[in-house]
Amino acid sequence: MADTTSMTTNPNTHPNPHPAATTGTTGSAAGGPIPTVIADRVDIVYRVNGTGAGRGSATAALNRMLRRKQTEKASGVRKVHAVRNVSFTAYRGEAIGLIGTNGSGKSTLLKAVAGLLPVENGRIYTDGQPSLLGVNAALMNDLTGERNVYLGGLAMGMSREQIKERYQDIVDFSGINEKGDFITLPMRTYSSGMAARLRFSIAAAKDHDVLLIDEALATGDRSFQKRSEARIRELRKHAGTVFLVSHSNKSIRDTCDRVLWLERGELRMDGPTDEVLKEYETFTGGPDKPKPKPKAKPKPKPTPDSAPAQSQAPDSTSGRTTASP
Repeated sequence: MADTTSMTTNPNTHPNPHPAATTGTTGSAAGGPIPTVIADRVDIVYRVNGTGAGRGSATAALNRMLRRKQTEKASGVRKVHAVRNVSFTAYRGEAIGLIGTNGSGKSTLLKAVAGLLPVENGRIYTDGQPSLLGVNAALMNDLTGERNVYLGGLAMGMSREQIKERYQDIVDFSGINEKGDFITLPMRTYSSGMAARLRFSIAAAKDHDVLLIDEALATGDRSFQKRSEARIRELRKHAGTVFLVSHSNKSIRDTCDRVLWLERGELRMDGPTDEVLKEYETFTGGPDKPKPKPKAKPKPKPTPDSAPAQSQAPDSTSGRTTASP
């Protein structure tokens, strides 16, 4: 089984096949663009246990794993091809959107580029260690946001001095303290949106050769999204490459100049953002739009039968009832 490789060191990757192309920061020795990620005919396969395959003790399960190649058919293990024969080259300074319907393989491919998933066939070469947002920042729910800023920064290779210099910018960027001193509270008290904003803010505090973002811009209000988009543009100026997975076509349009469209694990289209999104929107039935609010049903007009009955009051002199005014 082939694994993914890196132009430096990635457990999933291999040495740079074009070493001459990695010199400099804005161009290669020949003056051309510098590749940061090369995917070469990549297949990614999940193995799913069939009926009865997961029964028995933990020891039995371990034995099945060790004898996987010999017993896959006998144990009912089913192969699911999440990514099929995908090839592309990403260059420094690019922001690349990954789009596709649910289950198309976008997040799976991103994890493989980060070295978190093995490839079945083919190779992935990366320049430096890609950073997958929310994974490289090893945050802990029982620690305060402040402690996690330092922990996440150290996990990304920043020094304590660098973190201290950028600490206030990280907090301000995240907007965590806009409604109170939340940065001093444990992260377990944060909403999922607050935690996602803090993770993005920590990851964006460092310049990355390759930054991988999976739906992070969908969290937070519009002002946070604008700050995030501006920061991505800054990262690109510093010769980094950004990959963005999103179901929001608007976020892709605002952020990316190139798009990879995956469908059923296959690369259906690779090209300029507007061209690919036009085809994708035709495929899916139109651009993403906010769902219209249901119209309120008109109130039915009163009928003689449904008119409110007049209240009745007894006539004290005769015992009859008469309509009260």
